[in-house]
Order: sequence, then C-alpha cells, then structure tokens
Amino acid sequence: MHCPFCRSTDTRVLDSRVAEDGSAIRRRRTCPACEKRFTTVEQMQLTVLKRNGCSEPFNRDKAVSGVRKALKGRPVSEDDLARLGQTVEDTLRAGGWAEVPAHEVGLAILSPLRELDEVAYLRFASVYRGFESADDFETEIAMLRAERVSTELNHPDGERSPQPTG
Repeated sequence: MHCPFCRSTDTRVLDSRVAEDGSAIRRRRTCPACEKRFTTVEQMQLTVLKRNGCSEPFNRDKAVSGVRKALKGRPVSEDDLARLGQTVEDTLRAGGWAEVPAHEVGLAILSPLRELDEVAYLRFASVYRGFESADDFETEIAMLRAERVSTELNHPDGERSPQPTG
C-alpha cells in the first residue's frame, strides 16, 4: 500500500474493522516515513459472469440503466432509482458470490422493482423472462394481484393505531 502523502510503500495497519453492512473492511494506516495517518476501505470485487462466458465488474449504473428504460414515463424519482440500485448491489453482495451469474442480477432487480412500480416491473419482467404472448402478461398480473390480496389480508388498510384521546 502506497502512502497517499509521500508515496512510500512502507505503511502499517493500526486498526481493521468490518463495515456496518459487512461488505467492506476499513483499515486505519500509518506511514513511518512521513508519520501521517490515513484510512483505506477494501471492498470485495463483485464480478458478473455473462451468458457468453465473459466476466466483467458489476456496474450499478448499468443495472439502473436497464431499469430506467422500464420506468420511462413513470412517476419515479432519481433517488428512488439510486436506492433500487443500492438494494440490488447489497442483495448480490449478501449472496457471498465473488462471481455472480448475469441471471442473478436480473432476479435481484425484479423484487425491489415490483415494490417500486408494478408497471415498470411488468415491462422489465417481460423482457427479462421473455414474455411471448398476452397470456404471459396475464399470468404475471394474476400473480401480482394474488400477492396484493394476500398482503391486504395480512395488513388491512382500514386498521389504524388507536389515537390518544384527551
């Protein structure tokens, strides 16, 4: 490790800690040559194994770009998109893979996208899953409706917390 101040290659680690989310290691270092201290963050390299056998570093912007196409014309903010990208990356890192199959990236996108915007979810799923007919859309919509009904049965909208009186 080179010192960022004097470029010396002789640095020492004073302290190492795992980041809160567990995806990185934070190291506090010192340089004996210039006596300055600095922090480094080491993060696991996440690589995507493409269908053609090639691999490339995971690029959150590339994943978000594909979702952005599905969201065209939908009322979703850039902040929402950024959070979705972070969620996808966190999900992939939590899987513990050094090399993630491209198929898993698509799967990691589907769930948070469904929660964000159902229309965009259907658009993305139609391409990702290769919908070939209206029947494919109808099947997926039926699944979305069934999930919604199940959720509403577990958490009825009409329920409210008791309001304090007085």
